[in-house]
Amino acid sequence: MSFPITDPVIIFAIAMVIFFISPLLMEKIRIPGIIGPILAGVLIGPNGLHLLERDQTIELLGTVGLLFIIFIAGLELDIDGFKRYRNRSLVFGSMSFGMPLILGTLISIMLGYSFAAAILIGSIIGSHTLLAYPIASRLGIAKNKAVTTAVGGTLLTDTFALLILAIVTGVTAGQLTVQFWLQLLISLVVFVLLMLKVVPVVSRWFFRNYGTEGITNFTFVMVILFLAGFLAIVAGVEPIIGAFLAGLALNRYVLEHGTLMNRIRFLGNGLFIPFFLLSVGMLMDLSILMNNPQAWVVTGAILAAVIIGKAVPPILVSKIYHYSRTEQRLVIGLTIPQAAATLASTLVGYDIGLLDQVTVNAVIIMILITCVTGPYLVEKYARRQALKEEQIPQAHANIPERILIPIANPNTMEALIDLANSIKHANTDDQPIYPLSVVKQDMVGAKEQVAQAERMLGHAQLYAAGAEIPVRILTKVDKDIIHGVSRAIIEERINTVVIGWNANQDNHHFKLGSMLDRLIDETNQAVLVTKLGHPLETTKRIVFILPFGADHKPGFQEAVERIKILTSRLNAQLQVVVIKGMQEHYVNHFKKIKPSPPTNFHRVEDWQELRHQHVDKLLEDDLVVLLSARKGTIGWHPELEKVPKYLAEIVPDNFIIYYPTEEKEIDLRGSRGFNIPKEVLRSKDYDKE
Repeated sequence: MSFPITDPVIIFAIAMVIFFISPLLMEKIRIPGIIGPILAGVLIGPNGLHLLERDQTIELLGTVGLLFIIFIAGLELDIDGFKRYRNRSLVFGSMSFGMPLILGTLISIMLGYSFAAAILIGSIIGSHTLLAYPIASRLGIAKNKAVTTAVGGTLLTDTFALLILAIVTGVTAGQLTVQFWLQLLISLVVFVLLMLKVVPVVSRWFFRNYGTEGITNFTFVMVILFLAGFLAIVAGVEPIIGAFLAGLALNRYVLEHGTLMNRIRFLGNGLFIPFFLLSVGMLMDLSILMNNPQAWVVTGAILAAVIIGKAVPPILVSKIYHYSRTEQRLVIGLTIPQAAATLASTLVGYDIGLLDQVTVNAVIIMILITCVTGPYLVEKYARRQALKEEQIPQAHANIPERILIPIANPNTMEALIDLANSIKHANTDDQPIYPLSVVKQDMVGAKEQVAQAERMLGHAQLYAAGAEIPVRILTKVDKDIIHGVSRAIIEERINTVVIGWNANQDNHHFKLGSMLDRLIDETNQAVLVTKLGHPLETTKRIVFILPFGADHKPGFQEAVERIKILTSRLNAQLQVVVIKGMQEHYVNHFKKIKPSPPTNFHRVEDWQELRHQHVDKLLEDDLVVLLSARKGTIGWHPELEKVPKYLAEIVPDNFIIYYPTEEKEIDLRGSRGFNIPKEVLRSKDYDKE
């Protein structure tokens, strides 16, 4: 076998072995696994053992991996949090770029570089790569305000760095004319408007009409990603800017815990991102330090500028916005790594003759050191921050969350699973969802129906597996459908039922239909009766209707928390409509319940005003949630009997009628679902009540 290896199968096999073994070895010595492929690249690359060449294949896959890192960061960016903290991101981004720029430029001039080269080196130091962002995402703190500030600031630093690169390149080539400035400005404006205005509209149309096919969804997302990279090149900037804007454009349509997002993360983290890390390592040439003493001076100066320039802004921002010491170190870890824009600017500067080989190698060594330091800090302090956030007490902490999904129509199965997964609390991810099919015992051909039900549930299990949602499928045979559902609730200790409704109003004797009415009346558990006419990910606003007295219901806090979780995961806005209650009272209630998506409140005097001022003005992408009540309980009103029919006729075809949990101890309706001891019924206190 000759070296370097050129056979593509062997190259790929070696890469896969590295991606498998290196993180395990790094874990043994308590170094973040993300460092493994970088060190492996140094060892087997052209400047090491030279087993592999950094050829077009490695460069191609590495470039795709770089785009995936930036794209996933855009997808996972908390849009509402970014809007809430956009001033912080602007302040931090300006400081995180400006300080290293000034420091790097001054040091470079002192080392004898030309002014254009010094400005370029300063901009190289001013940029950073979210190399360690997958660690923060994996540990569940992607939406932390400090992380959001760092990610938002990254867009600013990389944009400035790549703009300076374009300007310096134009100066070197003698193209810095009025035409150059106009062309760059117009192309950037058109590109940004296209990505943030046109792409979301196209995506919304696609997901509403073709959003049920998993492979088609993934292909569409990949088209947007790489088309954005191509358009960025056409606009005169680096494709990583296009990847980030593509992530922002698709942010609301790729659910954080959904199947599509899981596939994107799986492909990126499992294949392309490791290739990027490997390709970065293969650029390192440690022998330069041995052969050229000047390289030590340049490397030390550049490294000092990076450390000082990237450490000071997080400290200042933490003082200004009162971030904890852990969050401060976390931001430093996120913003100190240099790779993406750094490599792009350095290699371009070398190609046009502004930077020499010593500078290139100094930058590469700086990249290696920062790529080790950043992930180490993020791994250490992200764990601390995650533990702090998990220590926040929750009312449901001691209750295992078990969600049952009775399935009768296979066409609604995927939507119900997505909804159930979207309302689950974050600390109950290990609890499975329970898809259920009930077959009537006296039905002719019951065996065939059971087999058909199991096939349908098998498809549900396959769909859930794509999003890594644990499921436990249930099949019940019973003489009565509702009795079978009730039996499953008791046997599996279910506390929430998510069930579909076809909004059929042919039978006016029932609110929802005889079966659903019975299920609601005979259970204490929370029941979400849903009609999902379009994919959840296209929802822009959730309208949460609270009847008078809803805050006195036993399951009120649980219901509010779930709707806020759903709103946050959909990156939507929450509009709360209070009927006849005290608006300030509800505002205080909501402030105490996490998470905190953008929320506004409205108060109406009665149901008629609700229809005229709010329900009749609903938008196509709204999701209406009515906190209903079982008859005879607190919060019940005769108007609630008419609401299902009314909701079935309104414009948005997405709504949920939420019947919250009822506690047996305080509910004395005497229905079949509640067993009230005879001695209690005979007591004088009960008679008085």
